[in-house]
Parts: sequence; C-alpha cells; structure tokens
Amino acid sequence: MKTITAIIRCKPGSEDTMKTGLLDVAENVRKNEPQTIGFFISQDVSDPCVFTTYERFADESAMNTHNNSTTVAEFFKIAQPILDGDVTLVTCDEVSAK
Repeated sequence: MKTITAIIRCKPGSEDTMKTGLLDVAENVRKNEPQTIGFFISQDVSDPCVFTTYERFADESAMNTHNNSTTVAEFFKIAQPILDGDVTLVTCDEVSAK
C-alpha cells in the first residue's frame, strides 16, 4: 500500500475555495478511482488555512493514476493562486493500518 500525506496552506480568505477544490477531488476519487483505498481531508481546528490530505493507494500504479488525473491537475490550477507556500508531500509505504 502506498500513501501520500499532503499539508496545504492557503491564503487567508480562501479557505472555502480550497475546501471546495479538495472535496471535488475526493468526489472524483469516490466515483472513478477504485484503487484509491482512501482519500481523507482534514482542516486544522486552530488555523483554518491549513488542510491535510491522507491518501491510500492499492499500489504505485494507482497512486500514479491519481496523481496524473485531470481532476488533480484542475485542482492545482485552482489552488496555485491561493497557496501560501509550498505544498508538503510525504510519500510512503504503509507499514501498519487498523
């Protein structure tokens, strides 16, 4: 199992735009990516400009399919102008899951 954790900071005032963009990606994953095992979105309770995604993929091919999808490309077109700094991505091999 491959995983990606992304930490995304948006500019103040753009939280709703970021949330909507991420939810659109999640909806596409639900409908079109059976090999994406999980796509979780969180918003920081103390700083609503910070979002975290945790993504679980059956294998590297599924991860690449997701990352190269039109939906992810469209998300970054929306997100790029409202990002506050770089997106932090951590790609891992899952070791344990409950």
